[in-house]
Amino acid sequence: MKERPQSPIFVKTYDFLLWLIPLTLKFPKSQRFLLAERLSGMALHFYDLILSAIMEPRRQAEFLDEADRMLTKIRLYIRLSYDLHCISLGQYEHAARLTDEIGRLMGGWKGKRR
Repeated sequence: MKERPQSPIFVKTYDFLLWLIPLTLKFPKSQRFLLAERLSGMALHFYDLILSAIMEPRRQAEFLDEADRMLTKIRLYIRLSYDLHCISLGQYEHAARLTDEIGRLMGGWKGKRR
């Protein structure tokens, strides 16, 4: 398979996953198999959608719209993780900065295709 150039959103999403997945493995046992699994699964699905948008330009709009919805869900689950004391305030703030940056990159990408 021919490797495509790495777009900024791809790199930022990859970095987010590198940070998030180990974090979810440290969730309290009571939430590790529910909240942590759901959150990491959604983040991986978001990553798949970004990859699909890069690799399938004809369906790019469809993938980006679904990725936008998925990013909103990820943000809500991160907030829930904070409210349930699974992550610290600093971790919540870091996640908010990362997801905001990813959201801006995705918004710019969606704006360019219009």
